[in-house]
Amino acid sequence: MIVIADGGSTKTNWCLINEAGRKIHFNTEGYNPYFSRTDYIVESLKKSLPDHLEADKLTEVYYYGAGCSTDANKKIVADAMGQVFPNAIIFIGHDLLASCRALLGDEPGFAAILGTGTNSCLYDGSDISLNIDSLGYFLGDEGSGCYIGKRILGDYMKGYMPKGLRESFYDNFALTNEDIFDHIYNKPLPNRFCAGFSKFLYDFKDNYEDYAFSTVEYAFTAFFENLVIHYPNYKDYTLNCVGSVGYSFRDILSIVADRYEMGVGKIIRSPIDDLVDYHMQPARSLK
Repeated sequence: MIVIADGGSTKTNWCLINEAGRKIHFNTEGYNPYFSRTDYIVESLKKSLPDHLEADKLTEVYYYGAGCSTDANKKIVADAMGQVFPNAIIFIGHDLLASCRALLGDEPGFAAILGTGTNSCLYDGSDISLNIDSLGYFLGDEGSGCYIGKRILGDYMKGYMPKGLRESFYDNFALTNEDIFDHIYNKPLPNRFCAGFSKFLYDFKDNYEDYAFSTVEYAFTAFFENLVIHYPNYKDYTLNCVGSVGYSFRDILSIVADRYEMGVGKIIRSPIDDLVDYHMQPARSLK
């Protein structure tokens, strides 16, 4: 049996392929090693894995995760996976590589993640050939749910949000400015907290089209200005994207991409199904 996982900062999508070749999907929380240590991941998985999953019978684990870009961070996750799946050969890769393989397979191109956070790269058909660091939620992550959420929170706190939308925001979350400061500066996972408000904007976008459009367009324009246009010959590639934010607001993303003369390719919410197909190809070896 093998299991394939795509782990974001908020949620991890898993697919188990059993001895009969049946695909069994399940979810756990996200595990970003910048925020989650080995012991936390182990305890969370033990509580979250389906009861029918016999962890000691797994032979291969392919885990692609947010934050798994350095040897030290990969080790945090690998150590956790080794404790939970003791008999499996374990591969730990970056979630950006998962996106490339899901979006492009073995073909070269440009791939991006627009979810809780942001990432992007050029892919040579096998591995990432160039990556401009998005610098995370504090210094960058332009175009992400966190980036949009911070803009929404700022508008709410300053009173810039349309009156009716501001009332709906309070009705939904009952947050004071002090509550928001506390979440951002004193509580864990502030990036996840901020990113959650992008869904609020999506839910109300039809009633506040101008505000929703301008807020998301601002974020995607920053994504292009600070990341995309700095890739060599970026106009020669299509924009291929994974993530809930890119997918939910793909109409606005397409408008901004067109403005920068970049064609739009494949935009998907989650890479897990395409990633499973990639790994299930007959000649694919563990790599």
